[in-house]
Amino acid sequence: MKIAYTGWTWLVSHQDNRKYDLEQAIKECKHLGYDYLENFAFIADFYEDPNELKALLEKYDAKMVNLYGHFRDNPETDYATCVKQIDFLAAIGGTHYNCQGSCWNEAPFVRPLNKEKILMYAELCNKLGVHCKEKGVTLCFHPHANSAVFAEDQVEFFVNNTNAALVSLCLDTAHTTIAGMNPVEAFDKFFSRIAYVHLKDVDPTQAKSETPMKSFRALGLGTVDFVGVADVLKKRGYDGVLCVELDNPEVCNYQSAEVSRKYIKNALRM
Repeated sequence: MKIAYTGWTWLVSHQDNRKYDLEQAIKECKHLGYDYLENFAFIADFYEDPNELKALLEKYDAKMVNLYGHFRDNPETDYATCVKQIDFLAAIGGTHYNCQGSCWNEAPFVRPLNKEKILMYAELCNKLGVHCKEKGVTLCFHPHANSAVFAEDQVEFFVNNTNAALVSLCLDTAHTTIAGMNPVEAFDKFFSRIAYVHLKDVDPTQAKSETPMKSFRALGLGTVDFVGVADVLKKRGYDGVLCVELDNPEVCNYQSAEVSRKYIKNALRM
């Protein structure tokens, strides 16, 4: 399996110098032993020529395997935006494109099954999946907190209404946990659709806070059974990317990435 880190958190502080921040993310992640990288798809807007980013990645001998886009609940606009991002991803040699539904910021954070909205996402993903396939990219939908595809029944409804040949899942250990699922069981249940994995830990004492995603932690600092998840993936024959992500680093991006990389090496033997 390939070990990756997602570097969008390096980009949220300095609106005026994001190319520099992106290079810092690449350099620091590579220094810690992450050969593979992910970032938000808006980085495509930083470059008129994708070869500029390709050259930067080559400078550090790193690979940007995934870009992560967000739907805004306007299917026509979302399709056009995602196509541009997918084309950019393919041009820099990326292999996976993550996407997710729009999020809400107020309670209740978990809401009942909304078939109409999920079917809208399913139709859009099926359409994007065709374009991804033409570009040699795998489309991965990410079930996400504070969105219409989060709880187990919502994920089930989504996968049952998408074409398995075109649309895969990026399953996340932390989001499955705060959705009330056992991540080991969830990864086993949905394995046939998983093409990409996000790793985050969860502090259960904070999981029911006003903003549940603030309970996310670096690997080994919470209660997620990563050994169990890794065992399921190995037994089922997964040979893809394990991408570490942390929305709110407790000290700094480098320190959190280092804690997680040490955990992967010592506990998961990777």
